[in-house]
Amino acid sequence: MVNHHSVLIVGGGTGGISVAARLRNAEPALDIAIIEPSEHHDYQPLWTLVGGGVVTKDTTRRREADYIPEGVTWVRERVAAFEPEKNAVLTESGTRITYDQLVVAAGIQLDWGKIKGLEGNLGLGGIVSNYSYDVVEKTWEALRAFKGGNAVFTFPSPPIKCAGAPQKIMYLADDHLRRTGVRDRSKVIYVAATPTIFGVKKYAKALDAVVKRKQIETHFRHDLVEVRPSSKEAIFRNLDGGDELVLPYELLHVVPPQSAPDFVKRSPLANDGGWVAVHKHTLQHDKFANVFSLGDCSSLPTSRTGAAIRKQAPVLVANLLAQRAGSPLAASYDGYASCPLVTGYGRLILAEFDYDGKPAESFPFDQSRERYSMWALKAYGLPEIYWNGMLRGRA
Repeated sequence: MVNHHSVLIVGGGTGGISVAARLRNAEPALDIAIIEPSEHHDYQPLWTLVGGGVVTKDTTRRREADYIPEGVTWVRERVAAFEPEKNAVLTESGTRITYDQLVVAAGIQLDWGKIKGLEGNLGLGGIVSNYSYDVVEKTWEALRAFKGGNAVFTFPSPPIKCAGAPQKIMYLADDHLRRTGVRDRSKVIYVAATPTIFGVKKYAKALDAVVKRKQIETHFRHDLVEVRPSSKEAIFRNLDGGDELVLPYELLHVVPPQSAPDFVKRSPLANDGGWVAVHKHTLQHDKFANVFSLGDCSSLPTSRTGAAIRKQAPVLVANLLAQRAGSPLAASYDGYASCPLVTGYGRLILAEFDYDGKPAESFPFDQSRERYSMWALKAYGLPEIYWNGMLRGRA
């Protein structure tokens, strides 16, 4: 087995596959390898619609092998450690792989265990989450069985991937409860660790109006720390130092705390927060010049979304190839991210913004308005762009 590659990519998710495909398109003879243990590749943005009963979860999953670019070596292992001083990566099996350049696209870690009482109860007794392929369909089951009471939706301390997802399912739930005639004996409650409904003012204003229209109760600056399944209570820590919040529930949609993968946190590549420390415009590591990173595991101070990766990948590839050629790193990422905010069945606000929190919209109309066209883009257009464009290095 060859244990050296010109470019070694850690992670075969959105970032890793997009970068590999773009590199192959640019330099077909380049020796590239991807370390990725999973046999499946998931299109996670559709999990909101799985939880809302619009699509089935099997439509969101495909074979990883079908998206490893032709000619790229697939190392089906897990990374145990980085040795950037030696240009090497160690796998859990003990294999040592060296490289000329490294791309870290390891995704984000879901820390379910940080919520007391959750282990063994996810998917049971009204406790659901769209953040897991294994239980995402339980959200729709719980909504269909819901007969009234509190439906509580949580948002943990950021950063998290797809920061709009915690409220998207809440709006779909509200629509469903109205359609089934049980909304008048229900209370929909949103409890978030953040100070506001959304971080960009233009879209926050629009979402505040949606919350008001739907009569959703909100609690900000509160973090879920415990679930008590026997009494059906959710316990939230007040992040401003006040009393804890105890809410009874019939349905509890949990978004877990999230962090960089442990093997990233304990590596020389990590900053104080545990993320791969890279320059926010060039995506090059702060200390190791032949290391680059993008996506959820990186320190880039923007939303962790697939749309952000779509803009990061071409910048990373251009700069990586420039470094190989001994040229300046001229490509620059401006922090663009997009969040398609589902506000109900057939309605969506398309938030697009940059590092400065300024709207960076793609269409010639006010994207803070709820539109069916943007819903159709999310449900039908974006999956096609993802599978047949992004992962092939063409979009």
